[in-house]
Amino acid sequence: MGAANGQQQSVLRFENVSLAFDETIALDRVSFEQKAGETRVVLGQAGSGKTALLKTAIGLLKPDSGRVWLLGEEITSLSEHDLFSLRSRVGVLFQEGGLFDSLTVGENVAYPLENQQTGVSVAPEEVERRVEDALRFVELEQTLDKFPGELSGGMRRRVGIARASVTEPPLVLYDSPTAGLDPITANTIVALIAKERDMRDTANLMVTYRYQDGEIMANFRYNPESGHLVHVAAGSNGLSTTFMVMEEGRLVFEGSQKELEESNDPYVTRFVRH
Repeated sequence: MGAANGQQQSVLRFENVSLAFDETIALDRVSFEQKAGETRVVLGQAGSGKTALLKTAIGLLKPDSGRVWLLGEEITSLSEHDLFSLRSRVGVLFQEGGLFDSLTVGENVAYPLENQQTGVSVAPEEVERRVEDALRFVELEQTLDKFPGELSGGMRRRVGIARASVTEPPLVLYDSPTAGLDPITANTIVALIAKERDMRDTANLMVTYRYQDGEIMANFRYNPESGHLVHVAAGSNGLSTTFMVMEEGRLVFEGSQKELEESNDPYVTRFVRH
């Protein structure tokens, strides 16, 4: 996929981005470029800059130096108004799902559609159809009128995926989508993320503490005929998955799963499940 990838447009680019809070360095001269349809899996210990990376990607944090491009537009010095419009074209799954407790599941999923700042309003019947489609996609169409508090942690995370993907964005950011879940539920969540990627050619930037999440994204593809993930041979699977490892705000590794597993760096190898 390397040659084709080079021709694909960039959905996110960091150029020497640095950010600090008082004396604490959050990002230290971070540079990378993510292409359309590509998955990037970000690993690193707590406080290494992973969440700061996501927030800077959509302009919630402003870098002290360096430049950021989102969906082809430089956002480093954009106003909050212009950023709001651009953010509405990016899906985000916050830690714990980030749902509004006072809204029903259906209203939560509809929120991005009804609050897009694209200048094009979506008709109510179209909103309803797309919300139902998004919930059916994550196999939760029966929860439309329930409230988040009535759902399990795994179900709330699935609703979060539905909300993040309801606008069919070209890029989705996932902040620890499997944190706090049991292994079986966590694998279900990652399978849904892979399904979203493969059905809609979505680029994903996924912060995670589980190496297994990256393994699934790098080695499994969604088969629409069976409705399940199928293992595909490394190197011939057409999947573009890049692993990134953060340490104290620095991007200390960027490469394939094979390169990650062959690394001799003691910090990098602690995130690999051998």
